[in-house]
Amino acid sequence: MVWRMTTKVALEAEQHALVKQKAASLGISMAEYIRRLVDKDLADKGTNAGVSSIIGIGRSGGSDIAVEGQEAISDPSLAGVLCLGWSGGAR
Repeated sequence: MVWRMTTKVALEAEQHALVKQKAASLGISMAEYIRRLVDKDLADKGTNAGVSSIIGIGRSGGSDIAVEGQEAISDPSLAGVLCLGWSGGAR
């Protein structure tokens, strides 16, 4: 058995009409349509994270990458130097 919590959501009149229309076109209830939107949004979190999402999460003690991350990763003269976690040995 799936337990569901009841949540009241206030929509603008136009939003309500569009949600109702979309749900009907899919052959599902408004509640199911909204649940699917929530599921999709929550599943998408973190999938578009780029390299900038790791900037500033740690400190190397000698590198400015944690402070000046965007400039460092955008600098073409540093190409091939910024291999995070790789010390040049075999992988």
